Amino acid sequence: MKKQASDMGRRQLLKALALGSAAGAVATVSGQAVAAAPSVEPTAKGDGYRETDHVRSYYDSLRSK
Repeated sequence: MKKQASDMGRRQLLKALALGSAAGAVATVSGQAVAAAPSVEPTAKGDGYRETDHVRSYYDSLRSK
């Protein structure tokens, strides 16, 4: 009888390890998918785009190349 009891414990351990590794793989893949998805937050209504001095200097640096 003791041999059967130890076999059941071993089987349960192997099942738990298999399920745990599968769950870990799913969590890793879904976590990467969530991290790769861009987060879009609604922007507050403002005055819109403004071309300031530093933006103009950046545009000028692009034109000179």
